[in-house]
Amino acid sequence: MSVAILNGHTVMGFIEDGEAFDRCIDERFMILDVNGDGVLSRSELQKEFEGLLTIDMDSGYTEEEVAKLYDVLFEKFDSDHDGSIDAEEFRSEMKEIMVAVAHGIGDSPVQVALESDSLLMKAVEHELANPNKGPKEKHECPF
Repeated sequence: MSVAILNGHTVMGFIEDGEAFDRCIDERFMILDVNGDGVLSRSELQKEFEGLLTIDMDSGYTEEEVAKLYDVLFEKFDSDHDGSIDAEEFRSEMKEIMVAVAHGIGDSPVQVALESDSLLMKAVEHELANPNKGPKEKHECPF
């Protein structure tokens, strides 16, 4: 875990570099696709969110409530409702999530603790590799 300073522009600059952002999202997709079938199942997607969400039975939620939350998340990602999430669906939804995060952070710099493989850390690394570039300009992913 590392401490970093970022703002919404950090995240948007990363997203707007479509090639670098897509490459990072595709790498994450391949890691999550444990069985290598080219799509994510409910359980594969759930593993991604278990690390991000601190919702479990110890926090007062029932097993059914937690299962329902994961079902809603899966349905949001599975835009064609075929029962699995392909790379394009994953990429599209992750972009939407990251744009929402950027807007939530806003223009003011914030100091946060980040996991080294998190998408926010990738955005920070991207910005550090391209210090004179802001959103709407092309960058190279530093990793």
